[in-house]
Amino acid sequence: MRGLTQNSAPIYEALERFRRMRVVPFDVPGHKRGRGNPELVKLFGEQCVGIDVNSMKPLDNLCHPISVIRDAEDLAAEAFGAAQAFLMVGGTTSSVQSMVLTVCKPGDKIILPRNVHRSVINALVLCGATPVYVNPDMDHRLGIALGMKTEQVEQVIRENPDAVAVLVNNPTYYGICSDLKKIVQLAHDHGMLALADEAHGTHFYFGEHLPVSAMSAGADMAAVSMHKSGGSLTQSSFLLTGPGVSSGYARQIINLTQTTSASYLLMGSLDIARRNLALRGREEFAKVVSMAEYARSEINKIGGYYAYSRELVNGGSIYDFDVTKLSVHTLDIGLAGIEVYDLLRDEYDIQIEFGDLGNILAYISIGDRRQDIERLVSALAEIRRRHQRDKAGLMSHEYIPPEVRVTPQQAFYAPKQAVPLNRARGRVCSEFVMCYPPGIPILAPGEVITDAILSYIAYAKEKGCSITGTEDPQVEYLNVLEEA
Repeated sequence: MRGLTQNSAPIYEALERFRRMRVVPFDVPGHKRGRGNPELVKLFGEQCVGIDVNSMKPLDNLCHPISVIRDAEDLAAEAFGAAQAFLMVGGTTSSVQSMVLTVCKPGDKIILPRNVHRSVINALVLCGATPVYVNPDMDHRLGIALGMKTEQVEQVIRENPDAVAVLVNNPTYYGICSDLKKIVQLAHDHGMLALADEAHGTHFYFGEHLPVSAMSAGADMAAVSMHKSGGSLTQSSFLLTGPGVSSGYARQIINLTQTTSASYLLMGSLDIARRNLALRGREEFAKVVSMAEYARSEINKIGGYYAYSRELVNGGSIYDFDVTKLSVHTLDIGLAGIEVYDLLRDEYDIQIEFGDLGNILAYISIGDRRQDIERLVSALAEIRRRHQRDKAGLMSHEYIPPEVRVTPQQAFYAPKQAVPLNRARGRVCSEFVMCYPPGIPILAPGEVITDAILSYIAYAKEKGCSITGTEDPQVEYLNVLEEA
């Protein structure tokens, strides 16, 4: 790092030097520092558009970094306790996919929970690896999938000794954590790599009394979504690797799919956000925890709602809980989570992260204020008073164990046909079906379409969930494998 410390922000500092140089651009992007598109400048500002530039020697190149980007990656690796950190500008989707593609080749097995983000299964479509699912336990009151029990993981490892890796959500969208240290040890004891999807766990590296981070637990790779709780711009992420992973090979995998025209706005934001967390993260996330705990307490006083926390911890499927997650169960006031989500946005101008069939998630992080929490609590109290009804007939379960017939890649590329939903039962799906957020597939390519799944889709459509992944935008038809 050439003597740099965590006070440094190499990309940001290089961009500041570049801005002062007043270079005449005869390169891309074509807006030429905004002069070719005044509306762009009006919307984003002259300073922002002025540093939307292409790779050049003074600013390094993300595909093959040798100067300021390399320095920024080294500082990030130090801050996160990793052997190597890669700046990612395709969102944590690109981090997750690069992680899986680095360890899996066609035909390899990878052990993972079925309640993974779609990006994991997308990676399996690309590389041809075979998923071996650990079906998570369910919390039947909350209707959510939990973490993986270590005994479940150990059993699947023993049944599949040829698997190359184990992937863990750390945490789930709802804040649930598995015993990551024990699962990493199990994987390593059997010659497998351990991967972590930490899209919602950036703060684990900088907060106190939070669940263990992947690098601290000894994981080999972790996908960290800096733009979620870390404060960088949307679509920016880190991929972290441990000493047992070849950083050169990982870079080659990343370069297969990541853009050759990386945004310096995104990279600069990663650099600045890393510096902020390294210098002030402990203090900032202590405030976040305090706000989340206060919000939970106040919401639970309203009645009807259940803002859950560490009282769920059972040492197994819920080994730990991320107390920054404000996950709230809504069914006891007679409203699906998506209905509360819509009411908050449409009637109170409050945008929360997501609402599903039984829960909402309000994402609290370093940019929130106490008065915002008060407004959310007041709105929830008023929604209960104005809209509460009998909960009879509400569906709760968010997770339906899949019946896997063929691999995701085989199903995705196989000959297929579109059939109406009412004629899809028993067929093998060849596309994704999911509510987004949270982006956990209801169906993935290669899975059998059951009555329970069809009922879930119909109910989610009725309640107004945003269903994505299908070729048919109205989700009235599903693509299925052609029958022999």
